[in-house]
Amino acid sequence: MIDHLRKLQITFLGTSSGVPTRSRNVSALALRLPQRSELWLFDCGEGTQHQFLRSDLRTSQLRRIFITHMHGDHIYGLPGLLASLGLAGNSSGIDLYGPNPLSNYLNGVLKSSSSRISYPFQIHSVEKVAEDNQIVFEDKDFIVRCKPLIHRIPAFAYRVDQKPRPGRFNLEKAKAFNIPPGPVFAKLKLGQQVRLEDGRIINGKDFCGPQKAGKSIVYCTDTIFSKAAIQLAKGADLLIHESTFADKDTDMAFQRKHSTSRMAAQTAKEAGVGKLVLTHLSPRYAPGNAFSPNDLLKEAKEIFPNTLLAKDFMQIDIEKPETVRDT
Repeated sequence: MIDHLRKLQITFLGTSSGVPTRSRNVSALALRLPQRSELWLFDCGEGTQHQFLRSDLRTSQLRRIFITHMHGDHIYGLPGLLASLGLAGNSSGIDLYGPNPLSNYLNGVLKSSSSRISYPFQIHSVEKVAEDNQIVFEDKDFIVRCKPLIHRIPAFAYRVDQKPRPGRFNLEKAKAFNIPPGPVFAKLKLGQQVRLEDGRIINGKDFCGPQKAGKSIVYCTDTIFSKAAIQLAKGADLLIHESTFADKDTDMAFQRKHSTSRMAAQTAKEAGVGKLVLTHLSPRYAPGNAFSPNDLLKEAKEIFPNTLLAKDFMQIDIEKPETVRDT
């Protein structure tokens, strides 16, 4: 099996705030799920489908899209991406999650442009879900939750938790019990109970070691420092947090309801996360200016040392958080 299919994998498709730059597109982040050909997308700024084409990701595998808020640098790429999926004719369906205005926005754009969506398509509002502390989405492998942030318009952070996985399968023990290999082994590895042809009922849990804890990812943008973000990120393996401003521009951060690098790091520290990645960087800190992205990284590391700086097409394998590479 291809190695990336065994683990959760993050690909940054856009890491700039407000407007794109020569090296950074606006917000978009893809999550590749293990053991299935499925992608989830978080935010979809203008040009996101072009970023897909420049990566090793396939839009045909896109199944769910989670929108944090309705500012253009997070949603302007969405109508075009959805229309292209319809023209390609290879989508099995898309579920979208986001603030209340998302439905009116998309339906208006698609209707006005006579765009035909030829695949199953459903929009879910997360505002009441977040208010009532309910689950946004759940299947047999994952749970998605969200919390409201502090921004100029309603905005939400998302947390993806992978459910515990079966422990290591004891192959030698299975052979000692004369259990025939094949499909039976696959079910036992999942901890399921099976009936053999000879009538024996075998419980897979008896042949698996202790369960492995699932991985957890939090995506938090746009917001000023938020206690809700800390609560949502508690104990997460990876926190991806906006870092729009440097500490010297804190007054501007409060005015525009965005985070500084130090605010992101303080959130990571108080939440006790495993790793922090800074994203949503202001173009004012582009390389060559007096203050650079590396300066933002330095500020964050003074508070939370295990911090990385996101850049477009960087990938992180969550199974082994230290594995970071460019595509």
